[in-house]
Amino acid sequence: MKNILAAAVLATSFAAPAIASTENYVLDASHSQILFSYNHLGYSTTWGMFSGFEGEIAFDQEDPAASSVNVSFPVRSMFTGWEARFNHFMDEDFFGADEDEMVTFTSTGIEVTGDTTALITGDLTLNGITKSVVLDATLNQTGDHPMQEKPWAGFDATTTLLRSDFEVGAFAPFVSDEVEVMISIEASIAE
Repeated sequence: MKNILAAAVLATSFAAPAIASTENYVLDASHSQILFSYNHLGYSTTWGMFSGFEGEIAFDQEDPAASSVNVSFPVRSMFTGWEARFNHFMDEDFFGADEDEMVTFTSTGIEVTGDTTALITGDLTLNGITKSVVLDATLNQTGDHPMQEKPWAGFDATTTLLRSDFEVGAFAPFVSDEVEVMISIEASIAE
Protein backbone atom coordinates (compact mmCIF):
# COMPACT_ATOMS: atom_id res chain seq x y z
CA MET A 1 0.00 0.00 0.00
CA LYS A 2 2.85 2.41 0.87
CA ASN A 3 4.47 1.72 -2.53
CA ILE A 4 1.21 2.48 -4.39
CA LEU A 5 0.75 5.71 -2.41
CA ALA A 6 4.38 6.77 -3.04
CA ALA A 7 4.01 6.00 -6.75
CA ALA A 8 0.80 8.07 -6.92
CA VAL A 9 2.51 11.05 -5.22
CA LEU A 10 5.47 10.85 -7.60
CA ALA A 11 3.21 10.58 -10.64
CA THR A 12 1.18 13.63 -9.68
CA SER A 13 4.28 15.69 -8.90
CA PHE A 14 5.68 15.02 -12.39
CA ALA A 15 2.30 15.75 -13.98
CA ALA A 16 1.93 19.12 -12.21
CA PRO A 17 2.72 22.15 -14.35
CA ALA A 18 6.08 23.78 -13.80
CA ILE A 19 6.04 27.07 -11.94
CA ALA A 20 7.28 29.88 -14.16
CA SER A 21 10.66 31.27 -13.14
CA THR A 22 10.52 34.53 -15.07
CA GLU A 23 12.85 37.20 -13.74
CA ASN A 24 12.77 40.85 -14.72
CA TYR A 25 15.94 42.43 -16.10
CA VAL A 26 16.64 46.02 -17.11
CA LEU A 27 19.04 46.94 -19.88
CA ASP A 28 22.46 48.24 -18.93
CA ALA A 29 22.50 51.41 -21.03
CA SER A 30 26.29 51.67 -20.86
CA HIS A 31 26.79 48.23 -22.44
CA SER A 32 23.88 47.98 -24.88
CA GLN A 33 24.06 49.13 -28.47
CA ILE A 34 22.42 48.73 -31.85
CA LEU A 35 24.65 49.02 -34.90
CA PHE A 36 23.24 49.41 -38.39
CA SER A 37 24.89 49.41 -41.79
CA TYR A 38 23.92 49.93 -45.41
CA ASN A 39 25.61 50.01 -48.80
CA HIS A 40 26.36 53.51 -50.09
CA LEU A 41 26.31 53.62 -53.90
CA GLY A 42 28.35 50.42 -54.09
CA TYR A 43 31.43 52.27 -52.84
CA SER A 44 31.29 51.67 -49.11
CA THR A 45 29.43 50.29 -46.14
CA THR A 46 28.19 53.11 -43.93
CA TRP A 47 27.62 52.51 -40.21
CA GLY A 48 25.53 54.11 -37.49
CA MET A 49 24.63 53.33 -33.92
CA PHE A 50 22.07 53.78 -31.18
CA SER A 51 23.29 53.51 -27.60
CA GLY A 52 22.21 54.44 -24.09
CA PHE A 53 18.66 53.18 -24.57
CA GLU A 54 16.20 51.70 -22.08
CA GLY A 55 14.35 48.44 -21.99
CA GLU A 56 13.20 45.45 -20.00
CA ILE A 57 13.48 41.71 -20.46
CA ALA A 58 11.22 39.25 -18.67
CA PHE A 59 13.59 36.27 -18.87
CA ASP A 60 12.62 32.70 -18.09
CA GLN A 61 15.77 30.54 -18.28
CA GLU A 62 13.76 27.32 -17.83
CA ASP A 63 11.30 28.22 -20.59
CA PRO A 64 12.88 30.89 -22.83
CA ALA A 65 9.82 30.89 -25.12
CA ALA A 66 7.88 32.43 -22.20
CA SER A 67 10.27 35.41 -22.08
CA SER A 68 9.58 38.87 -23.49
CA VAL A 69 11.48 42.00 -24.54
CA ASN A 70 10.49 45.66 -24.61
CA VAL A 71 12.91 48.40 -25.78
CA SER A 72 12.51 52.07 -26.65
CA PHE A 73 14.80 54.96 -27.56
CA PRO A 74 14.61 58.36 -29.27
CA VAL A 75 15.32 58.48 -33.00
CA ARG A 76 17.50 61.49 -32.30
CA SER A 77 19.86 59.35 -30.19
CA MET A 78 21.27 58.02 -33.47
CA PHE A 79 25.03 58.42 -33.87
CA THR A 80 26.37 58.52 -37.44
CA GLY A 81 29.88 59.87 -36.84
CA TRP A 82 29.24 62.88 -39.07
CA GLU A 83 26.95 65.72 -38.02
CA ALA A 84 25.84 66.56 -41.58
CA ARG A 85 24.70 62.94 -42.13
CA PHE A 86 22.79 62.94 -38.84
CA ASN A 87 21.08 66.21 -39.79
CA HIS A 88 20.16 64.77 -43.19
CA PHE A 89 18.66 61.65 -41.56
CA MET A 90 16.55 63.86 -39.29
CA ASP A 91 15.19 66.03 -42.13
CA GLU A 92 12.20 65.37 -44.40
CA ASP A 93 14.17 63.11 -46.80
CA PHE A 94 14.17 60.49 -44.03
CA PHE A 95 12.68 60.77 -40.53
CA GLY A 96 11.66 64.40 -40.20
CA ALA A 97 12.01 63.52 -36.53
CA ASP A 98 11.00 65.83 -33.74
CA GLU A 99 12.63 65.70 -30.30
CA ASP A 100 10.11 63.22 -28.88
CA GLU A 101 9.95 60.62 -31.67
CA MET A 102 10.69 57.14 -30.33
CA VAL A 103 11.73 53.81 -31.82
CA THR A 104 10.13 50.88 -29.98
CA PHE A 105 10.36 47.10 -30.13
CA THR A 106 7.93 44.84 -28.27
CA SER A 107 8.27 41.09 -28.62
CA THR A 108 5.19 39.09 -29.64
CA GLY A 109 6.68 35.59 -29.62
CA ILE A 110 9.87 33.61 -29.12
CA GLU A 111 10.80 30.42 -30.95
CA VAL A 112 13.66 28.56 -29.29
CA THR A 113 16.01 27.19 -31.97
CA GLY A 114 18.89 25.79 -29.86
CA ASP A 115 20.41 25.68 -26.39
CA THR A 116 21.33 29.37 -26.55
CA THR A 117 19.52 30.61 -29.68
CA ALA A 118 16.03 31.81 -30.52
CA LEU A 119 14.04 33.75 -33.08
CA ILE A 120 12.34 36.70 -31.39
CA THR A 121 9.38 38.09 -33.33
CA GLY A 122 8.16 41.52 -32.38
CA ASP A 123 6.55 44.78 -33.41
CA LEU A 124 9.07 47.43 -34.44
CA THR A 125 7.73 50.97 -34.59
CA LEU A 126 9.93 53.34 -36.56
CA ASN A 127 8.97 56.61 -38.22
CA GLY A 128 5.41 56.13 -36.95
CA ILE A 129 5.05 52.78 -38.79
CA THR A 130 4.78 49.41 -37.05
CA LYS A 131 5.99 46.23 -38.76
CA SER A 132 6.66 42.72 -37.52
CA VAL A 133 10.37 41.84 -37.53
CA VAL A 134 12.34 38.77 -36.47
CA LEU A 135 15.55 38.97 -34.45
CA ASP A 136 17.98 36.05 -34.68
CA ALA A 137 19.13 36.05 -31.05
CA THR A 138 21.86 34.36 -29.02
CA LEU A 139 22.15 34.18 -25.24
CA ASN A 140 25.84 34.94 -24.59
CA GLN A 141 25.96 34.36 -20.86
CA THR A 142 24.06 34.57 -17.58
CA GLY A 143 25.43 34.65 -14.06
CA ASP A 144 26.53 36.94 -11.29
CA HIS A 145 28.31 40.01 -12.62
CA PRO A 146 31.84 39.99 -11.15
CA MET A 147 31.78 43.71 -10.27
CA GLN A 148 28.09 44.41 -9.69
CA GLU A 149 27.61 41.19 -7.69
CA LYS A 150 24.11 40.51 -8.95
CA PRO A 151 22.53 38.42 -11.73
CA TRP A 152 23.37 39.60 -15.24
CA ALA A 153 22.58 38.44 -18.77
CA GLY A 154 24.02 39.23 -22.20
CA PHE A 155 22.45 38.76 -25.62
CA ASP A 156 23.34 39.39 -29.27
CA ALA A 157 20.88 39.55 -32.16
CA THR A 158 20.77 40.36 -35.86
CA THR A 159 18.10 41.25 -38.38
CA THR A 160 17.70 42.89 -41.77
CA LEU A 161 15.24 45.72 -42.31
CA LEU A 162 13.97 47.41 -45.45
CA ARG A 163 14.07 51.19 -45.17
CA SER A 164 11.13 51.45 -47.55
CA ASP A 165 8.94 49.47 -45.11
CA PHE A 166 9.24 52.43 -42.73
CA GLU A 167 9.02 55.19 -45.37
CA VAL A 168 12.69 56.20 -44.99
CA GLY A 169 13.78 54.68 -48.31
CA ALA A 170 15.08 57.84 -49.99
CA PHE A 171 17.68 57.31 -52.73
CA ALA A 172 17.07 53.54 -53.00
CA PRO A 173 18.30 51.49 -54.79
CA PHE A 174 21.49 53.60 -55.06
CA VAL A 175 21.71 53.66 -51.29
CA SER A 176 20.63 50.15 -50.31
CA ASP A 177 17.08 49.65 -49.14
CA GLU A 178 18.35 46.81 -46.93
CA VAL A 179 19.83 47.77 -43.58
CA GLU A 180 21.77 45.19 -41.57
CA VAL A 181 21.19 45.48 -37.84
CA MET A 182 23.42 44.05 -35.09
CA ILE A 183 22.34 44.26 -31.46
CA SER A 184 24.38 43.53 -28.34
CA ILE A 185 22.90 44.10 -24.90
CA GLU A 186 23.60 43.46 -21.26
CA ALA A 187 20.87 43.45 -18.64
CA SER A 188 20.83 43.28 -14.86
CA ILE A 189 18.24 41.79 -12.57
CA ALA A 190 15.67 44.41 -11.62
CA GLU A 191 15.83 45.52 -8.01
